[in-house]
Amino acid sequence: MNQGTEKGSPRVAIVMGSKSDYEVMKESAKVLAGFGVAHEVRVISAHRTPDRAHDFATGAEARGVQIIIAAAGKAAHLAGVLAALTPLPVIGVPMTTSDLGGLDSLLSMVQMPAGIPVGTVAIGGAGAKNAALLAVAILALSDKRLRAELNAYRQKMRAEVEAADAELQKATAA
Repeated sequence: MNQGTEKGSPRVAIVMGSKSDYEVMKESAKVLAGFGVAHEVRVISAHRTPDRAHDFATGAEARGVQIIIAAAGKAAHLAGVLAALTPLPVIGVPMTTSDLGGLDSLLSMVQMPAGIPVGTVAIGGAGAKNAALLAVAILALSDKRLRAELNAYRQKMRAEVEAADAELQKATAA
């Protein structure tokens, strides 16, 4: 599934080990779409479809993908497998699990061996959103439009916090 407002190949690939992960990972897709970043969403399992994972990772750069966001739970090998197969930056999103609440996923992602990095964000929805924002920040290093939009996004967050503080100060001053 290709999404985004840019023309051409997707710049970011959102890959997840299970379709059920999309309920969380749609947050990544929303952020990327909001910034107009072309992206694709795929279900590829490191364990159940290893040949597809290999083909995806080794062909991503040639297709124009610049960053991969990989979500997985439990053993969470997807991000590491993809990172081992491509020089592209891989951002891992640990999924919440019923066994250990996502701690198993988080530890699997952050404990990559030296030389095969996976940038890892928070477990679940906050991680999905932050992974997309991190991808936008990386792309913004060479894209002035994205840099300006990211700066405006952050300024809007600051203004919202300042307004909330002012409202609270007014309400509690009485």
